[in-house]
Amino acid sequence: MKIGIIFGGPSREREISFAGGRTVFDNLDKSLFEAVPVFADSLGNFIRLDWHYIYKGTIRDFYPPVDVVPHTEHGLQMYLESLGQLSEEELDAIAAKVGKRIHPHQFKELFDFAFLTLHGPYGEDGSIQGLLEWYGIPYSGSGILPSAIGIDKIAQKALLKQHGFATPDYRILSLKEWNATKDHSTILDNLVADLGLPLVLKAPHQGSSIGVSIIKEKNLQLFEEAVARSLFSITLRKSEWNRKNQTQQLNFVKTLTDIREGIGLPVQTEAGELIYAPEELLSFLSASFSENGPETLTLTNVESETQVLVEGFINGREFSCIVVQDQQGNPIALPPTEIRKGGEVFDYRSKYLPGLSRKITPIDLPTEQIQEIRKQCERLYTSLGFNVYARLDGFITEAGEIFLNDPNTTSGMLPSSFFFHQAAEIGLNPSQFLTYIIRTSLAERIKSGKNTAQLTASLKKLDAAMADERAHRHDKLRVGVIMGGYSSERHISVESGRNIYEKLSSSTKYEPVPIFLTGNDETHQLYQIPINIMLKDNADDIKEKIEAAEAGVPTHPVLAQIKEEANSITKLYAGNSLQKPQRLTYEQLKSLVDAVFIALHGRPGEDGSLQAELEKFHIPYNGSGIQSSQVTINKFETNKILRENGIKVAEHMLAFKKDWQADKEAFFQHIETNFGYPFIAKPADDGCSSAVKKIKSREELEAFAELIFRDSVEIPENPARVLKLSFKEEVPLKGYFLIENLISKEGAKHFLEITGGLLTSYAPDGKTQYEIFEASEALAEGEVLSLEEKFLAGEGQNITPARYAKDPEERQRISDQVKKDLKRVAEILRIEGYARIDAFVRIHEDGNVETIVIEVNSLPGMTPATCIFHQTAINGYKPYDFIDRILQFGMERTKKIVNS
Repeated sequence: MKIGIIFGGPSREREISFAGGRTVFDNLDKSLFEAVPVFADSLGNFIRLDWHYIYKGTIRDFYPPVDVVPHTEHGLQMYLESLGQLSEEELDAIAAKVGKRIHPHQFKELFDFAFLTLHGPYGEDGSIQGLLEWYGIPYSGSGILPSAIGIDKIAQKALLKQHGFATPDYRILSLKEWNATKDHSTILDNLVADLGLPLVLKAPHQGSSIGVSIIKEKNLQLFEEAVARSLFSITLRKSEWNRKNQTQQLNFVKTLTDIREGIGLPVQTEAGELIYAPEELLSFLSASFSENGPETLTLTNVESETQVLVEGFINGREFSCIVVQDQQGNPIALPPTEIRKGGEVFDYRSKYLPGLSRKITPIDLPTEQIQEIRKQCERLYTSLGFNVYARLDGFITEAGEIFLNDPNTTSGMLPSSFFFHQAAEIGLNPSQFLTYIIRTSLAERIKSGKNTAQLTASLKKLDAAMADERAHRHDKLRVGVIMGGYSSERHISVESGRNIYEKLSSSTKYEPVPIFLTGNDETHQLYQIPINIMLKDNADDIKEKIEAAEAGVPTHPVLAQIKEEANSITKLYAGNSLQKPQRLTYEQLKSLVDAVFIALHGRPGEDGSLQAELEKFHIPYNGSGIQSSQVTINKFETNKILRENGIKVAEHMLAFKKDWQADKEAFFQHIETNFGYPFIAKPADDGCSSAVKKIKSREELEAFAELIFRDSVEIPENPARVLKLSFKEEVPLKGYFLIENLISKEGAKHFLEITGGLLTSYAPDGKTQYEIFEASEALAEGEVLSLEEKFLAGEGQNITPARYAKDPEERQRISDQVKKDLKRVAEILRIEGYARIDAFVRIHEDGNVETIVIEVNSLPGMTPATCIFHQTAINGYKPYDFIDRILQFGMERTKKIVNS
């Protein structure tokens, strides 16, 4: 069955929709479905997207294509709507650079079923659903009417009250009333008198994370700003604008035009003038706020709201619950998840960026209260006429009163979303859950009375294909995906491991087995884990669940009941699945799997110790062998070997704890004598981004040494403050650390930081041959590239291929030289399988190219957002193809070793 995945769209949540579309594209069961990527741009045009663009970090990385964006002074990125009014011919030409523009009447020629990952207006409001029904295309999720209700927060309020659900008191503030009232303090006074404090202000027709504010005090300025945020309007003051320097003004415009946090573009001025592009807005504000300009300016997005929903604040614990339906159409509420936020509002960033909030499933409440939440969610699902699945959010107060709000007919579909997190509790992995949604949606569309015979035939055909797949499930190669570990990069390792698991679980060739590794350098503890534990928030949560199971803590009674209720779903889509973690030895691992994929970062995994254990039992594995791994984990040793072989590397030295303990002043003076500030300090033998700091002063050097050389796990407050450690940032305890000189431009014409991937294979003569990919240009927000910027969706930016030069031929000449240098590094270090090499590149006026290598990662991050997938796409590998090649090499290597 051809599945058209429709993603992107005009809404302010289009980037999350884009990432969700990629998740669906990767996780659709390849033995049942063929994925057809259909990108909806921000003007509502549909494009049959060339698949490799799916693996770009953001929409703005590829669309509009860079060669159709006019050159601007500050190079601000923009969406398609910022190009102004475009003709049909221009839209066709732009689409042709990334795929082919298609029209709805052509959908039936391209796909049999539409899987919707669109969010907000146009995607969740019945618009796309109505379009698809007109053209006779079955689609995922709820129909037109429940979708229209699901996006309209004001209509929801009336329906909630009508059906007897508790809902916070609310008022509707209209734009007309707001503009007609000169003294806004009167409106604030009346709202506080009616609803009390705090007040919650919402944009009534957006997704649940956009245009939301909480007002905790009777502050008129904060209230006016919150109303403007919900209306997607802003009033700027000349005095504030002119106080900003040029950089601050530029950053302000960047934030203002950000669709997630600002009001977006195009905007309309009070005079009715339309401003489309960020640079145009910057020039407009600078000109308007000249000496004779007005004191204030109001800008409003062209897709603004005309009402604000103002609610009373619910002081309670926040939860989210996915409701699905069984074969008979009865709703089943999955275990509600408690949301523990870093901030006050569960906004766009805290919802979609890992680490900014924590998910506890099921919510930590007495069983009766959890069951009451589920009962209320099921009743609301039925009352609003939802189909297939929905995400219902709410609060429960200390007194046990349940308030439901913001029902969503489409859930975010990032790998870490509630959607997959809760489905895992009934034993469905992401691939199986997507199959459930497609099949259940087909059955729902049959009930509409349209195209009944055709849809029934499609359903029978899918059922036959599913039965055939179940019959051949045991024919697949079993791959143990080892994730976790005990380094400061263990959480990224889990993200990588889950991604590998998900790519393999949807394949026709492999059956992945999730394996969690914990322990220490002396003892590795391996556990085969169920899918629901694998999808917990992070490595520490997974370890906690394993320890609870080992201690004999029984399964939560609510989880046991839900599994029983959903048994018919689980059996049809997943079959029998592991219920509890199982401790394994390496010998037992050998009998369980045909190969392993090591998704660990830092120690163990990249240091050769795990490889040594696997080789004892001839278990094939990915990545480099023991000796190469032992070298590349040690950055000092790596640089030393590369320098000896003529490769340019940073000047470096090791700083030892014993010297620091013996004489701190002499220790610091020795470093300062050899390295002038600023320089880089980092652990010498750990992962690629763990505790890497730019040291600019003696105070920072003292703080770094105190952190690395401390005796206990707890991080001291003062050095953490001096080094501005971010929330949850970890610093490993080490006996020494590495000092490197700061690589800088040094008179070069162009200077950039890159990260380049590679893949190995065996030539016919048995020798290892290297395929070096186009490197990515890494852009850091801070002083050094962070772990999050490298690997997490929504963080950081990577430009692939790297922008070495504007002229295409010159760019390729430089790229070829860099690739040659990276290949030489791989040969010297005897890299096998695949790797990532980080470097700086200087391009001089005479055309000379210098590649300065920073470090080599023998098991690079394999999260969905990592740029290595952008690089492999250029060479024609989808992520699964790349992973398959890596595993193939590992199995061939083991066969060679055994045969020799």
